Amino acid sequence: MKIVVIGGTGLIGSKVVEKLKQKGHEAIAAAPSTGVNTITGEGLAKALAGAKVVVDVANSPSFEDKAAMDFFQTAGKNITAAEVAAGVQHHVALSVVGTERLQDSGYFRAKLAQEQLIKSSPTPYTIVHATQFFEFIRAIAQFSTTDGVVRLPPVLFQPIAAEDVASAVAAAALAVPANDTIEIAGPGTFTLDQAVGKVLEYDHDTRKVIVDPQAPYFGIKVGEAALVPGGAHPRLSSTTLDWWLTHVPPPPAQ
Repeated sequence: MKIVVIGGTGLIGSKVVEKLKQKGHEAIAAAPSTGVNTITGEGLAKALAGAKVVVDVANSPSFEDKAAMDFFQTAGKNITAAEVAAGVQHHVALSVVGTERLQDSGYFRAKLAQEQLIKSSPTPYTIVHATQFFEFIRAIAQFSTTDGVVRLPPVLFQPIAAEDVASAVAAAALAVPANDTIEIAGPGTFTLDQAVGKVLEYDHDTRKVIVDPQAPYFGIKVGEAALVPGGAHPRLSSTTLDWWLTHVPPPPAQ
């Protein structure tokens, strides 16, 4: 089966492509570097010709409010039209647990707009809501550091390994369309400060983590349960944060 993975050269997309190929499918990585641009539409119709499933794991190159909204709306409309024209039978999209609860953020307003476009399209769909990745915990620490101190709100946090996200997305692509949203999360629940503190301790990073109920999460105030699954039956992965820390090397220093 031909499956096109939009954003197929990125962190999650490259893993999804590999997992689908291992199962014997024709998985195509669609990205500007492979000649497919969802903003201009360049190469999109050609890539989708004969495809049964489209997986969209692409992210906006900018988190700025207007730029993110322009990206997700433009790409979403172009992908939807190309899918209808090509007769695609299933659209799978990766989104974020808590998107509907994080609407003070322009980025998450853009993600919600993307989801609404998917739901209004005639193409059957599955939306996968994932919690934050282990791979971004170091970035959270960096973003939240001021004068050498990391200030974080003590909200609930249930991060997941990128490898497990890719497995869930690939499985969704091979399943029948849910025409619904499924939630995936890691096996362990922490407070945000605990998870960040654990990673910094492993890295021998001497920055102090301060619990501050007023501290923002990427610029916005978040509720205690905003970052964890809200549904009754989230799908939990098996990779723990402790295992990930000792088995997945950190990215090279920039």
